[in-house]
Amino acid sequence: MGGSTDHTRARSGLRLGLPLAIAAALSFGMSGAWARGLIDAGWTPGAAVTVRIWVAALVLLIPTVVALRGRWGLLRRNLWTIGAYGLLAVTATQLFYFQAVAVMDVGLALLIEYTAPIAVVLWLWVRRGEKPTRRSILGAVIAFAGLVLMLDVLSGRSVDVGGILWAFGAMVGAAAYFILSAKSDTGLPPIALAGAGLLVGAVGLTAAGLVGILPMVWNTDDVTYRFGTVPWFVPVLAIGLIATALAYVLGIASTRLLGSRLASFIALAEVIAALLFGWLLVGQLPNAVQGVGAALVLAGVVVVKLGEPAASVASVSGDPALATPTEDIAEPS
Repeated sequence: MGGSTDHTRARSGLRLGLPLAIAAALSFGMSGAWARGLIDAGWTPGAAVTVRIWVAALVLLIPTVVALRGRWGLLRRNLWTIGAYGLLAVTATQLFYFQAVAVMDVGLALLIEYTAPIAVVLWLWVRRGEKPTRRSILGAVIAFAGLVLMLDVLSGRSVDVGGILWAFGAMVGAAAYFILSAKSDTGLPPIALAGAGLLVGAVGLTAAGLVGILPMVWNTDDVTYRFGTVPWFVPVLAIGLIATALAYVLGIASTRLLGSRLASFIALAEVIAALLFGWLLVGQLPNAVQGVGAALVLAGVVVVKLGEPAASVASVSGDPALATPTEDIAEPS
């Protein structure tokens, strides 16, 4: 009887969790295309990412307070974790990604960021001595070959080196997101870590802008996309409410229903979503060679995740951006 009940619960979780996970990936995937419109309209990437994080932080403020239920000591005990999460997993990831999409295609920038699982495997090897499996190494090689094709360097086509470096910086931030999200000894409710981290990131970006470290230029001009022209607040709300706050909530809910491993695989749909929205909103579409490279990158990341040792799967799973959250975060990117 108990086994039948568990099986029914699992099937119910899959039926509900799968559409939620796909919705989270679609929500996360639209951020780059909306941001590109703002950047083309004269916004700096710093201004675009700051307003995105502020909107999301304010939306998640009340759920964060409710989740803590007066346990403010949890915040004091986890100041370093929250600070690192806010500055690396949130701020660095999103800022570097927006810097990248300012000079290169949205989908290609996200694909570079999505090589983060490979960086996590290397970190686990260097830091914890968890040697990658042969399958993980094979996946890394496949993904690297895909990157070469995706960046179209073999054809002699000029590439924006700055954009590539920004995208790799976003990849490092996304890797930090996975690692920090896997900490299970904080006692913080997942949504509290996400909400507090977003608030730290928003304050940090604002401070950097006020002292002149981060260029902050924005305007209230209309923003033009492929489908037409809209007021400036439309992409701002789309990025902050849908591509960040809603995406985090959907990611949390789906991961708890599906488990981190399955949810992290479904999170790869964010890359497809980014390519789709890049085409729909700003008319960006990779060429045939880049398309093959994109497919290889996705295949390589999947092979890397399939090759993760059991210990790594348990400790590092989820997505940024990038992607979907883990049970421990309780997010996205």
